[in-house]
Amino acid sequence: MAASKKINLALQGGGAHGAFTWGVLDHLLSDPRIEIEGISGASAGAVNSVVLADGLMRGGPQEARERLAAVWRAVSSNGDLSELQRRVVDRLLSFVPYEGSPAQAWIDALSRFWSPYEFNPLNINPLKEIVERFVDFDAVRTADGLKLFISATNVFTGRVRIFSREKITPEAVMASACLPLLFQAVEIGGIPYWDGGYMGNPAIFPFFRATDTEDVLIVALNPLERKQTPRSQTDIMNRINEITFNSSLIAEYRAIDFVTRLIDQGRLPRGRGPGEYRRVNVHRIALSSAFTAESKQDSDFSFFEMLRDRGTHAARDFLKEHYDDIGVRSTVDLAAEAQAEWAS
Repeated sequence: MAASKKINLALQGGGAHGAFTWGVLDHLLSDPRIEIEGISGASAGAVNSVVLADGLMRGGPQEARERLAAVWRAVSSNGDLSELQRRVVDRLLSFVPYEGSPAQAWIDALSRFWSPYEFNPLNINPLKEIVERFVDFDAVRTADGLKLFISATNVFTGRVRIFSREKITPEAVMASACLPLLFQAVEIGGIPYWDGGYMGNPAIFPFFRATDTEDVLIVALNPLERKQTPRSQTDIMNRINEITFNSSLIAEYRAIDFVTRLIDQGRLPRGRGPGEYRRVNVHRIALSSAFTAESKQDSDFSFFEMLRDRGTHAARDFLKEHYDDIGVRSTVDLAAEAQAEWAS
């Protein structure tokens, strides 16, 4: 058997499409050659991150696989959530509303210029109860070895806020998944926060000083490119969301590519000490762009299982093709993906 390799995981948000991430994680956890050193997540990726960390802390890879399966079963329409929790989770699993969908209530309010502070004055959000049901946050915060980061957006400053493992609470997860048109901002220490996907989807830079491995595997749920011009209101809103939620990741690609080139040219010192820089290898497993925005609000467990299977197969194919590249080179062409387009 090949020697094991360490990787960091960066998990994007993407509503119900987060079940694809579940499948990727399930396969990685079943492969003894892979050791997860760090995890970073935003929005739905933050939920997957804390459940993964909880499972690893409780009993290792097999326990993490079981915990992830239990969470996705619970949040599905076939799960055992209360009616109130069901409505909230259905909204969390969808970025944009569809006629007759569980998220239709908020578009009705939006059309009358209402905010979550008006149509939900009691600030009802059972996400805290849901994550507390599956995650022992006290144990996660004190776990040694695993590096864990989730991102949220500071409403006051517009900057990304990184919650490291020692600071992660149910409120931090709620903040990371707080879509501002659906829920009131989550206040932590007197600071309001919105969804982490706006400024860090997911954040890669926390790994630079925190982990030994320089390899980051991104599980991407939001397509960088589309081949057709969106024309319907739904498609336009979806594309705006995709561009917005990918912008911070592209900026990190650009920075990583720039530093890597300077290191390779001998113009920057490589290392973890003061004045030194990491040479980061970036890898990616991506959900097919064939999935539409509408499917982000599908909460049927059979749909989740289909996405899980897609994720499992994608992870298997990645390791078959690129396992030897881990620790050696990037398998994503950062220069091509981060470059700006110049008018001729």
